[in-house]
Amino acid sequence: MSYNGLEIEGIIPALITPMNENESISEEGLRAVIDHVIDGGVHGIFILGSQGESFALSPEEKKRVITASLAASSERVPVYVGTGMITTAQSVQMTKLARELGADAVSVITPYFIKPSQKELIDHYKAIADSAGDMPVLLYNNPSRTGVSIDVDTVITLAEMDNVVGMKDSSADLIQTMKYIDATRDMDFSVLVGNDASIFATMLSGGKGAVAATANVAPALIVGIYNSVLSGDIARARELQYKLFPIRQAFGLGTFPLVVKEALNLMGLPAGPARLPIQKLSQEKNRELKGILSDAGLL
Repeated sequence: MSYNGLEIEGIIPALITPMNENESISEEGLRAVIDHVIDGGVHGIFILGSQGESFALSPEEKKRVITASLAASSERVPVYVGTGMITTAQSVQMTKLARELGADAVSVITPYFIKPSQKELIDHYKAIADSAGDMPVLLYNNPSRTGVSIDVDTVITLAEMDNVVGMKDSSADLIQTMKYIDATRDMDFSVLVGNDASIFATMLSGGKGAVAATANVAPALIVGIYNSVLSGDIARARELQYKLFPIRQAFGLGTFPLVVKEALNLMGLPAGPARLPIQKLSQEKNRELKGILSDAGLL
């Protein structure tokens, strides 16, 4: 679907936030990673999500990441910004900032730490959507990280707003994702999957693409899944999904969101460390990750 000229579809990397060894933001690294994923054929970039360590960044750092990402992408692809915070006021403030800086859309994770009711979620998202003006808003469901899941009826209610145009579902529950797709199939609403192991299955079920962390590392591979489904080459799409599977499984080698950064570092891209208390992989785990990347043809 399209809203305000933006097609909510395709493969959109959940971009890391590159850092220097002292944990400061690396704009040079950000430019390098953005060039890498765009060269891989992605259809947008999603910054300041959970993979982007938004939870670890100050408001000033977030502003810097947005500004640098917009400059680095140079209008080659749309820039989606994660603006969800714990409170409505904080989320509205971040959404307004993203809009003022020129973001193409925002993705808003449910509040974390607290566990709002569905009515509270509806009011929360309506306030954010109102503050976004004509900028597209995507809901972001990630219950394993937040402890809160967006009910299907809540999604239907919010999808009736003009600028609430889609969602990222990271529930890792294909049945749940299919419920969102089925409930909104007659609405101008796009469901993007946030679990990289389910891209193929979600697209066959009517999903419009993925916001994928592994697309930092293997953008062309994941774009290949998307393009193969669109062209009807289901066997090829399935083959590529299984080729991606070991890379996604490698997330378990370290504390989230470290492994994607470690993979990029091995590939010669300046991702840097994750912020403490998250520590680098052990030598053994690093060798295991290197083997996975080599088997995938990424080294």
